[in-house]
Amino acid sequence: MAFILALDQGTTSSRAIVFDAAGGIRGLGQHEFPQIYPQAGWVEHDPDQIWSSQQAAVHEALGQAGIQASDITALGITNQRETTLLWDRRTGRPIANAIVWQDRRTALLCDELRQQGCGPLIQEKTGLVIDAYFSASKIRWLLDHVPDARARARRGELAFGTVDTWLIWNLTAGRLHLTDVSNAARTLLFNIHTLAWDEELLGLFQIPRAILPTVCPSSGILGETVRDVLGAALPMAGVAGDQQAALFGQACFRPGLAKNTYGTGCFLLMNLGDRPAASRHQLLSTVAWQVAGQTQYALEGSVFIGGAVVQWLRDGLGLIKSASDIEMLAAAVPDSGGVYLVPAFAGLGAPHWDPYARGAITGLTRGTTAAHLARAALESIAFQVADVLEVIQEDAGTRLPELRVDGGAAVNDLLLQFQADLLGVPVVRPRTTQTTALGAAYLAGLATGFWKNQADIETNWQIDRAFEPKMSQDEGRHRRARWAQALARARDWEEHT
Repeated sequence: MAFILALDQGTTSSRAIVFDAAGGIRGLGQHEFPQIYPQAGWVEHDPDQIWSSQQAAVHEALGQAGIQASDITALGITNQRETTLLWDRRTGRPIANAIVWQDRRTALLCDELRQQGCGPLIQEKTGLVIDAYFSASKIRWLLDHVPDARARARRGELAFGTVDTWLIWNLTAGRLHLTDVSNAARTLLFNIHTLAWDEELLGLFQIPRAILPTVCPSSGILGETVRDVLGAALPMAGVAGDQQAALFGQACFRPGLAKNTYGTGCFLLMNLGDRPAASRHQLLSTVAWQVAGQTQYALEGSVFIGGAVVQWLRDGLGLIKSASDIEMLAAAVPDSGGVYLVPAFAGLGAPHWDPYARGAITGLTRGTTAAHLARAALESIAFQVADVLEVIQEDAGTRLPELRVDGGAAVNDLLLQFQADLLGVPVVRPRTTQTTALGAAYLAGLATGFWKNQADIETNWQIDRAFEPKMSQDEGRHRRARWAQALARARDWEEHT
């Protein structure tokens, strides 16, 4: 039998998954790596740990599947988006830690660009809003703060990449400097209409073109890995940012279909078809993928802190020993006891876009227990997704019949039931919740003939469980109104300095 290997490089861990032709998982490896917090609001990763954890995950997945690298037909890559790396082209060594998508150090620079009136131009060209979330301001910061970086960049000595580009560079021993359209579209430097790096935007952010990777389709043979890296020369045939890959993995191929991924953050994407759409609610219009010469677009709402709030309960407060303990603890009480937790640890994403918001817990009493906090944390994920879905439906002018879900927290029945209650529509969990990696596998498999076409892929998508709304509409409206009150208390908290 032949298999597809997907590399899924995420914010807190690196995964590798071996898939068979039915989309079934034959082997999975996962390795966490440290999060680095040099200052309040700063988040970094060690690029070497990203790469070493990804290599370890591959060897674990192959071992679990009981196969050799030579049994792999093709390799797909999906990755945490916007996270920004700069390295020396000659040595391949990073010049600094990676600045993670959650990092807020460039919020003031983004404020200045907004005040200069650059917002409409950037949104028209990129489909994005000016925010520290995206790569451009992070690149600018590195060029301005790492000694000699700007001069070296102008001389063509440095390479920029999001995490997909960093993985491809290492997989090919520096022979290929590539990204795909879905990742390029998250940099604030890529014109989603012309599908090219934009000179005007490069000038605005003061970024030399010489550091940028070549942009490729999401599905297509890009080149081969170096044999001694993974044990065989494997064709790299699929690349997409994690959320676009999850949309593909959920078989949301038609306009109007949508999915939400419950990962470190939460990301709700709806397929728009072959044309982007401008949002009236500060949602993002982005490239979904480019397959067989056809480009499709998506409307996206991003929640910065989703499953990461569970990690905080585990690592920051010590309320649980593992992330899987959260459901049992939260289920120990019938509700949150009036407690609302707003996890704005890195500001607020869509539809609020408030980099100065910070986390808040309201409604505490002497009767509040760890179980109430756990339940409020889970509910905070669902509240944020409901806020995004409400405006995505307004922008699209349509009401979604269902929401397809995936990601690590999608195994939590309590969360998904509450989500369905808030939304008033079914929340559908597929049998395979690792749809981010599956999407990367599908993109690679299509390019190599492993799967014939998208219809072939659709037959693989099967429902594990559909969660039907049970809460009354009045109760749902009351809960969301109280959430809005808590949200208001977290807004604009950090001083603008």
